[in-house]
Amino acid sequence: MAYQVPEPKIFACTQSTVLAEKIAKSYGADLGNIRFSRYSDGEFQPSFEESIRGARIFIIGSTNPGPQNLMEMLLMLDAAKRASARHITAVMPYFGWARQDRKDKPRVPIAAKLVAKMLETAGATRIITMDLHADQIQGFFEKPVDHLFASTLFLPYLKELNLDNLCIASPDMGGSKRAYAYSRALESDVVICYKQRAKANVISHMELIGDVTNKNVVLVDDLVDTAGTLTKAADLMMERGAKSVRAITTHGLLSGDAFEKIENSQLTELIVTDSIPVGTSHNKVKVLSCADLFADVMHRVHHNTSISSKFLM
Repeated sequence: MAYQVPEPKIFACTQSTVLAEKIAKSYGADLGNIRFSRYSDGEFQPSFEESIRGARIFIIGSTNPGPQNLMEMLLMLDAAKRASARHITAVMPYFGWARQDRKDKPRVPIAAKLVAKMLETAGATRIITMDLHADQIQGFFEKPVDHLFASTLFLPYLKELNLDNLCIASPDMGGSKRAYAYSRALESDVVICYKQRAKANVISHMELIGDVTNKNVVLVDDLVDTAGTLTKAADLMMERGAKSVRAITTHGLLSGDAFEKIENSQLTELIVTDSIPVGTSHNKVKVLSCADLFADVMHRVHHNTSISSKFLM
């Protein structure tokens, strides 16, 4: 009689419950039972309300700031380790703190490296994430990292738009590699924005490298925070003769007055995934779900089959 591989158990951190429910449904499973006890001072304690001894478990949670989201993931990993789970996979659609991936000036931390070590110490035996801010973050881990690309979601959407005279744009020099990958897949031109920052989230100057005259431009980035870069780039490109400007960004942090900036900008639309809850509907913001992508990869990981088809970039 053939050995039947036991099905894994899927659990959700509170900030990603809605996405986790979609992932579990796509996988064909129910979310596991977990309870949070909370103290009046803000301290909390997760508790698995079912046996996970010897099981493969997936814990789904994006770690976008504030720090509570990361702390939830760490405590759940530690609880799973102490409950004798066999394989503990941290499924992190958005890997937070990743913008601090190097020392860009003296006497600052490398937060992404610290977070990686914390996750491993807490008990993660594998990481599944999507569109890291910098590819080298994978090297901060000693455990396997499955780094997925939202291009598997965005490329079909862009092709359905059937835009003529398409041009892919990067809002900064650091995203040029991503922009060139999209341009190869779509057989389009590429332009690059060069920006200088006065400080974090504040752009002092932006220039455009390339010609966007009479082109439908698609800006490509890994995340949108205050939307200052994207909206400034869109306005600049329209001034330089573009027909339209859209933006696709994997992670929609959308903090501060981001929605107001988007509304007042010349962006036709902003397309994001649901790796982070967008929180409010907006007529210029379209959300594509990454649930099926993560469910498929989780199934392949559990059954030890290849996931290379999910790496389009």
